[in-house]
Amino acid sequence: MTTEPVSKSSRREQLRRLDRLGAPAKPALRGMGLCAVASGLLLIPQSALIATLVQRCLVDQRAPALSAWLFVAVAVVALLRALLGWCGQRLGDSAIETIQVRMRAGLIRRLFARGVPWLRRQSSGALSELPGTHVDSMRPYFTGYLSARMELVAVPLAMLGAVFSVDVVVGVILLLAMPLIPVFMALTGWGAEAASRGQLKSLTRMSGHFADRLRGLGLIRVYGRGAAELAGVANAAEGVRAGSMKVLRIAFLSSAVLEFFASISVALVAVYLGLTHLGMLALRSAPLTLGGSLFCLLLAPEYFAPMRRLAAHYHDRAAALAALDEIEQVLPENRESANGSGAASERSAGSPDRPVAVIARDLHVRHAGATQDVIAGLDFELKPGERVALAGPSGGGKSTLLETLAGWLKPSGGTLEITPAGSRVGYAPQRPFLFHGTIAENLLLARPDASRAELEQAAEAAQVMRFVRRLPAALETVIGERGFGLSGGEARRIALARLYLWSPDLLLLDEPTAFLDPQTEADLLRELAVFARGRTLLIATHSRAAMHVADRVFSLQPADAKRKVAS
Repeated sequence: MTTEPVSKSSRREQLRRLDRLGAPAKPALRGMGLCAVASGLLLIPQSALIATLVQRCLVDQRAPALSAWLFVAVAVVALLRALLGWCGQRLGDSAIETIQVRMRAGLIRRLFARGVPWLRRQSSGALSELPGTHVDSMRPYFTGYLSARMELVAVPLAMLGAVFSVDVVVGVILLLAMPLIPVFMALTGWGAEAASRGQLKSLTRMSGHFADRLRGLGLIRVYGRGAAELAGVANAAEGVRAGSMKVLRIAFLSSAVLEFFASISVALVAVYLGLTHLGMLALRSAPLTLGGSLFCLLLAPEYFAPMRRLAAHYHDRAAALAALDEIEQVLPENRESANGSGAASERSAGSPDRPVAVIARDLHVRHAGATQDVIAGLDFELKPGERVALAGPSGGGKSTLLETLAGWLKPSGGTLEITPAGSRVGYAPQRPFLFHGTIAENLLLARPDASRAELEQAAEAAQVMRFVRRLPAALETVIGERGFGLSGGEARRIALARLYLWSPDLLLLDEPTAFLDPQTEADLLRELAVFARGRTLLIATHSRAAMHVADRVFSLQPADAKRKVAS
């Protein structure tokens, strides 16, 4: 898999966007970093206390009782470092919780803003990865990389100053070793970022593939495609495994570079100090004490510890950048809603019983990827409070027109005006989406604050209670996703009851009486006529009984010429 190189300017912009995501939790992130810095700086007095204790007890032969305060001081410093580590962990957890909650809420808002037409063309499994895996992959960056970066800026310099005050040669060795490490790590780091980007793409594809196949598991079994789909999931998983191993190889190579230079530097310090104490190397005017040597030896590996931690979290930075890039590709910021002028289902709540007018002039509608219009040159007018039946043969564009008015499709030409602006528009399609849960929960989706009496009243009006009374738990009966366990007519009635609860100003109904017996159809249409009083109604139907409820019938034929009202 090839990955395009990222320019320095775009990488800097990505890092700025990544840091902006942490702005809501900036105080907590800064506190976490300061705890890490303070804990690292305490290593200097801790090492000095240990070195002094060894010097007094082993070299100066003083009684341990006379150095009791040193033991207490070492314990106090150790406890302080443990307390700082605990505080940093708590602050980091608080910060990442704030960041992730805001990110997920922002992603959901951006998903809704893209509109129904765009959402219907996407893989739901892949979209679910954005607020899930992609957001989770940013956690190590904020909780690990940022604090390690702050620690690297302050702690090694302080340690270097402390070592220089004891022995200049040791200080020079450490000073010369540090610049070499970032140079070689940067070379491997660029590869790690590219590999993380490719691995995240593979993970997204596999997760989306697997989630979509789970939803269609019944259909897969019916057509005997289980083995083939299992092989497809296995191939996708193999791609993720190969990508993960590539990222790990590069990450281990980066760590190997760091450990090589760090080990060489510490070994040089140890050899220099050993030769000095053996009298084989005299680069100092005054002999170095055992305590001073131990102090340098204790700080030498800790001098490289912040760089080690930064290296360990460097691939977390690469993974966070890759996740942010994937999110921005799918959901770019400041993107205008794709709903268009007919984004009815997303309109703000208006007062009920406010009739809506619809005017379409030379309207053209074409499905995504199609070469011909489904609706071409349509002139259509729906007056406030009018009830119109939309008739015509199957394939004539009735459902397409309703979806356009609901904002699910965007007109490809002409004008479409829904007035007054901000009106509630309710749409009950032929295949309504029902969630896994109780029937009552699916109804309350329209109005969660509805009372039980209002819920049952809407269900009664939509003839839901006619079949619900036969169920073991009535409205509390659990149904499967997409209405599994219900017939097509029952699912449509639940969608109609949900629309009743929402109380829209414009009602768009697509074959609400299909698959119903004559008596149920008559009862449903009678209640619909009562509910539609003071509202505007457009109902697509083949039923003569439904047409009699309307004030007039609009005949919609396949796209061939401009059509006028047929009464």
